Amino acid sequence: MARLNLTLDSDTFSRLDRHARSEGVARSAVARELLIEALNRMERQAKLRKLARDYARGRDDVESLLVDFEIGQIELLDA
Repeated sequence: MARLNLTLDSDTFSRLDRHARSEGVARSAVARELLIEALNRMERQAKLRKLARDYARGRDDVESLLVDFEIGQIELLDA
């Protein structure tokens, strides 16, 4: 596992610290979990935006690409 030194503003550090104490886990564990969740969300949003662009362009294979998503999700991203 790689290590990362991270500088946080005092408010973010306090919020992270409070959350870690309330969960009874280390700050680094909470930070790691939050980063993983945020990265997953960002990657999913990027994929949805790409699918929305492809859908708007009328790609022939868009139907097969949209299997995991509802059309409403795609249309919201285009707005």
